[in-house]
Amino acid sequence: MEVINQTYEVLLIGAMVVLAVLIVLSLIRSILGPGIPDRIIAVNMTGTMIIMVIAILSVFLDENYLVDVCLIYAMISFLGVVVLCKVYTGVYLQRKHMKADLHAIDDNLHHQEYEEAEEREEAR
Repeated sequence: MEVINQTYEVLLIGAMVVLAVLIVLSLIRSILGPGIPDRIIAVNMTGTMIIMVIAILSVFLDENYLVDVCLIYAMISFLGVVVLCKVYTGVYLQRKHMKADLHAIDDNLHHQEYEEAEEREEAR
């Protein structure tokens, strides 16, 4: 029975080490990510891996209250990602409308120039 418990502890510690390395890589990705969506996904992935580490610690330490902490952290992480997505969507749409407005201004200027050129042609 002792061999099974030692194997179990080694497996849990190994899983936490692997998750720690993945968390560090995910944090690097969230800092260096080429775009904002990549960064949001990396932050979500980091939160998910932290939830898994807390769950593994709950089993390893045989502390049931850590499962409650894990659930609360999951809700906060989900809410944070939803807020980040909402902010990104708002910024994206604002930039899109701004570009559309700039194109409308350019079209209006070209249309005015075209009308002025036609009026000059008619005056001759």
